[in-house]
Amino acid sequence: MSHRQVADGLLPEPVPVRFVAEDGTAAPPAGYQGDHPAGYGAPADDLLVEAYRHMVLGRRFDRQATALTKQGRLAVYPSSRGQEACQIAGVLALRADDWLFPTYRDCVALVARGLDPVEVLTLLRGDWHCGYDPAATRVAPQCTPLATQTIHAVGMAEALRRRGEDAVAMAFVGDGGTSEGDFHEALNYAAVLRSPVVFFVQNNKYAISVPLARQSAAPALAYKGVGYGIRSEQVDGNDLVAVLSVLTEAVRHAREGGGPFLVEAHTYRIESHTNADDATRYRDAGEVARWEAADPLARLETYLRGRGLLDTAGVEAAHEAAEEYAARVRDRMNAEPETDPFELFDHVFAAPTPQLREQRALLAAELSAPEE
Repeated sequence: MSHRQVADGLLPEPVPVRFVAEDGTAAPPAGYQGDHPAGYGAPADDLLVEAYRHMVLGRRFDRQATALTKQGRLAVYPSSRGQEACQIAGVLALRADDWLFPTYRDCVALVARGLDPVEVLTLLRGDWHCGYDPAATRVAPQCTPLATQTIHAVGMAEALRRRGEDAVAMAFVGDGGTSEGDFHEALNYAAVLRSPVVFFVQNNKYAISVPLARQSAAPALAYKGVGYGIRSEQVDGNDLVAVLSVLTEAVRHAREGGGPFLVEAHTYRIESHTNADDATRYRDAGEVARWEAADPLARLETYLRGRGLLDTAGVEAAHEAAEEYAARVRDRMNAEPETDPFELFDHVFAAPTPQLREQRALLAAELSAPEE
């Protein structure tokens, strides 16, 4: 087999894979193989309806979390509005025994995974831990440093394989994370070991305020996998049908011994980077409006209605369930958390050092001192 043939087996499609156009109709078949884009199979109808319910709930959760920051209940919140197709498809492509390695922007994915929403928000509340049990949920702590979770995911994938499990690890990463050295080390490590890991790049076009054109000259971020010998693909990240189809294939490929797989989803961050950011300083309203017109939730709803898989009653039921969910989250987050200041000194060392004991004693004395 020639080098060219090997490269052809790794290269992504020249245009992002798409099943559903922005108006909610089936994408035109021109340039595609067979009945579906690039030979990818369509997800089951019941799975698409389930995905819709998750997207409605996820968006409502995202709105509620954003409101909680304004009320002082969260220290910070990075909204993922506009990226719900990526968040939900990433989770639905995995089995319960697969591992997920999220970034700080992937709260909606964690909620869709079934994690307690208050535990998901614990870190963003300002606590010292992630809130949930990674071992029990098979979800790594949400990662704030860019791309460090990609190496963790490769290590876990390799450990799973050595233990004889056929589970897969999926690492979410943003476009900014692909500029980090950790990302490239992870790709190289995974490719050499042929580890069962999927790298899922949510390219939302900005690394905080740095546009993609200032980050990379590659024709698409998906091409970054080819140089490491990793099969790669790019997909319309606002088309849930396409994202779920491609990620399902990526997970199958990794699970069945094909090695790592890199997927780039082209999407957009509608809100600012976090509540502490002002996106109007580096992008214009017209750009945001164009992406709002490509809303992944509206696109999926129109598509499902057109195929007779969803009706008005189903839409209303999904929104009612989401409102009830948001109300429960709001009520629980409005309760003052129970805090123990002495947790500052726990789990630092197996045996506390003299310095830690001294600091703990100073805090105890300060807290027990009578108020003046």
